[in-house]
Amino acid sequence: MVSAAARPRSQSEEAYLVLRSEILACRIAPDEKILINEICERFEFSSGSVREALSRLTAEGLVVAEPQKGFRASPISVEDLKDLTRARAQVEALCLSEAIDHGDLGWEGRVLAAHHKLSRTRMVADGEPPELQEQWSLAHADFHQALAEGCCSRWMLRIRSMLYEQSERYRRLSVPLDEAGRDVSAEHKAICEAAVGRDKETAVRLIQEHIEKTTAIIMRGVASKMPSLAGG
Repeated sequence: MVSAAARPRSQSEEAYLVLRSEILACRIAPDEKILINEICERFEFSSGSVREALSRLTAEGLVVAEPQKGFRASPISVEDLKDLTRARAQVEALCLSEAIDHGDLGWEGRVLAAHHKLSRTRMVADGEPPELQEQWSLAHADFHQALAEGCCSRWMLRIRSMLYEQSERYRRLSVPLDEAGRDVSAEHKAICEAAVGRDKETAVRLIQEHIEKTTAIIMRGVASKMPSLAGG
């Protein structure tokens, strides 16, 4: 029997994964119109597979469907960022708190392994403006997922995953705005140590501060460098 992971993906699944990656990485900019014919030509997908992918992304909140106008990448704004940050900080804290209470030695091992991989992966690619490395983004997602997965609530984990993905575009946008040289690696190390050390109070405080720092960086840079976000 062929496992699900080994089965070839359908074209609609490929289109979904490609478009999702383009939107999260802001290669399709927030509020940018998504031209189906252009996507088909660029990635050699059928129009039907692209439309199906866009429908899925609309349901996930990454795309907006406009009657008689087509599709756009979901817009971003300061108010949305504040709301998302508040929700994510609370949900991540709840998941991590439960993980520390209920996670076993296997959970500790997965957190340590994920942190080791993240710490050995280069964060920012060469170039101007600076951009997050794709491999770092994947390792970062794995680390935060590992921290949370000791939580016993399937629904809390599902909500956490959704909020994490929605925050990805803001995270990518924060990198060129960080003029203070934020030490993200040190933040991850401190969170990891507190979590596996079962210091729940410290771990929860650190992960909330970690999430809120991204918002603070964007807010500081909005007025001078991203006026469209400020007015969105």
